[in-house]
Amino acid sequence: MFYGVDLPSRLMLGTAQYPSPAVLAEAVSASGAGVITVSLRREGAGGAAFRDLLTGTGCRLLPNTAGCHTAREAVTTAQMAREIFGTNWIKLEVIGHADTLQPDPFALVEAARILCAEGFEVFPYTTEDLIVGEKLLEAGCEVLMPWGAPIGSGQGLRHREALRSMRAHFKGVPLVIDAGIGAPSQAMEAMEMGFDAVLLNTAVAKALDPVGMARAFGQAVHAGRLAYEAGLMPRRDMAEASTPIFGMADLA
Repeated sequence: MFYGVDLPSRLMLGTAQYPSPAVLAEAVSASGAGVITVSLRREGAGGAAFRDLLTGTGCRLLPNTAGCHTAREAVTTAQMAREIFGTNWIKLEVIGHADTLQPDPFALVEAARILCAEGFEVFPYTTEDLIVGEKLLEAGCEVLMPWGAPIGSGQGLRHREALRSMRAHFKGVPLVIDAGIGAPSQAMEAMEMGFDAVLLNTAVAKALDPVGMARAFGQAVHAGRLAYEAGLMPRRDMAEASTPIFGMADLA
């Protein structure tokens, strides 16, 4: 549940870089995603027709502040997005490094504090840093979106132990792995670790068959969550026989 809203799927899908609007719509449908993200710049390029396509999917819209590098720029973009899309939901991105697209934690917290005070329901794109996470929650965020790896890199969960620590530290806080997911198996791993959702874009949009890949990701996210809820067996250093010794016939 995110800001009191139950969603039909734990997969969130981006809407950029698809071969065509028709492929985008079909991929979203095949994925079963409950949320789709859209940047203000993308909406501006597509106009009302693109907006109609997005709303026609039946998914919850999550506008984002992609491409912003300062708190002021992100706040202004969020305010414009609320006006255009009619939602208080905003995925907050404030980029601090041009090569890795790593978020600027100081500007991110500053922008989050302003937007939360203005009634926005903020989904902050952050790192796995626990202190930054605490500051974002103090600012009013109710969700954290740590990156798995740099945006568009396809590296998956690059810092697994740090992400496990984050999941253990923020009990009860919805956590979404955002960025860097390149394969359905990586999305499944995130869900098996107990994360609440996965957000991705490039791995589907740039696939040879975006629709087929979207379907694969939807199934992987669902399977990963089922596995987490069922209880994964712990890892062991030594073998443990599945057939008991007691009761076996002595054939000597």
